[in-house]
Parts: sequence; C-alpha cells; structure tokens
Amino acid sequence: MSKYIEITGGNFEAEVLGSDVPVLLDFWAPWCGPCRMIGPFIEALAEEYEGRIKVGKINVDEEGDLAASHNVASIPTLIVYNGGEVAEVSAGAQPKHKIEGMFSGLL
Repeated sequence: MSKYIEITGGNFEAEVLGSDVPVLLDFWAPWCGPCRMIGPFIEALAEEYEGRIKVGKINVDEEGDLAASHNVASIPTLIVYNGGEVAEVSAGAQPKHKIEGMFSGLL
C-alpha cells in the first residue's frame, strides 16, 4: 500500500496547509516519462519518512487549478510546504538524495 496521499482541490487545505509536518508535493502526470522515473523515489521517501513528513501526489491532468495556482509550468515539479507556506520548489527530475534534501533540514 502506498504511503502517499492523492491531493485534490477538495483536500488541499486540510492535508497540506493544515499539516503539522512538512509536506512534499509531487506535481506529475501519468504520461510524463521523468515523472515516472522519480515516482519510485517519491514512494520510497514516503515510506522512509512516514510520520515525519507527508507526501502528496497531484495529477496535473486532473487538478489543473492546483497546478496553475502553484505556477507549475513543467512536470515533475516538487514543492515542499512547511507550516502552511512554500519552503522549497524544484522543477525537473531529481535524484532521490536531492529530493530528500528539499525537506531534511525541516525535520
């Protein structure tokens, strides 16, 4: 079972803005090769950091309004929220250790 949450416009406020732990958001699409490439990294981090961070995936094809409100121009885009505020943004495929570095200083 996956340790990440599907984030939608309906649960964004509660799951992301109201989270008491840092949130790593993965803006992705099923047709995106680089998104599929980092997918296993995202899932591994969700499992490794369960309880210390929250990992959410946002399908840009289904949640275009969320992508637009975050100025997502290319995917994958990773955004870390901490305390309801954007703490870090990264566009493009990244190695696992770089993704981990986006939030490790917040723990």
